[in-house]
Amino acid sequence: MILTVTANAAVDTRYVVDNFGVDAVNRVKTCERSAGGKGLNVSRAAHIAGAKILATGFLGGHSGEFVQEKLQKEGIGEDFVWCSGETRSCINIWDEVNKTQTEFLEPGFTATMINQDALVQKFTEHIQEADVATISGSMPAGCDSTLYKRLIEAGQKAGKKVILDTSGNTLKECVAYKPFMIKPNIDEIQMLVGRTLTPGNREELLEAAGELHAAGIPTVVISLGSAGSLMSCAEGVYEAHVPKIQAVNTVGCGDSMIGGFAVGISRNLDMPECLRLASAVSAAAAMTDKTGFFRTEDMENLLKKVEIQKIR
Repeated sequence: MILTVTANAAVDTRYVVDNFGVDAVNRVKTCERSAGGKGLNVSRAAHIAGAKILATGFLGGHSGEFVQEKLQKEGIGEDFVWCSGETRSCINIWDEVNKTQTEFLEPGFTATMINQDALVQKFTEHIQEADVATISGSMPAGCDSTLYKRLIEAGQKAGKKVILDTSGNTLKECVAYKPFMIKPNIDEIQMLVGRTLTPGNREELLEAAGELHAAGIPTVVISLGSAGSLMSCAEGVYEAHVPKIQAVNTVGCGDSMIGGFAVGISRNLDMPECLRLASAVSAAAAMTDKTGFFRTEDMENLLKKVEIQKIR
């Protein structure tokens, strides 16, 4: 079983329009609402890949009930902490004519210390039955990196691997707690190592990943988008080469990659094979317009074509 944490879940609303205009009336062609938040994207991807999922985090109000209902319909197990207030909404406006995306992200409710204690308690109980846990995304108001620290430490105490995928100061502060895996982008890894790196310079990126690995992070993965990804881990340093695909929607592909890694770890695959699976899941997710979703036949086809090269 994979345990996922989404501290800042959302109702994701996607509007499709033509010629989006500011200070104008915009007619919506189509509208789709889904259970959102990075951790729920991870949950969905891992579920499609065949894993049993238990999602936890914070929910509130009627919007939270909508998220809960969506997860239940998808067959994803859930056990959330309920907070006072409404789960936030995140609106994405896709302009089909100009090929632009405009987003509005609500701040959401405040999670009290009682709420946070309850989440740590749920996590501590469920991690006992889990093979691996993922912690994804931002936190609501009222929380700081201490919450993620407590979750990571609970996982470590239970002897379970915890994957952390967050950003900004939260990521910077949480690497000190040594989660099993992190997946920084180019901006984030520059922040973590404290120097500017040349985009596309594999050696510089590998050196930075190696520094974080040597500092106590067992697995450091750097996603390079269509160019593949790099990984520094106990087995060595690897590069994943992904075949060229027709990308339709790359939003949430990083979350899908985390889901792929979690599935691989839960199946006791070695880390290079986890990288292969995660790369196939991420690329397959880019081939559909629905965020956090992919067709299993695309994943299986890509799995045969992803190349994993050991660099050292």
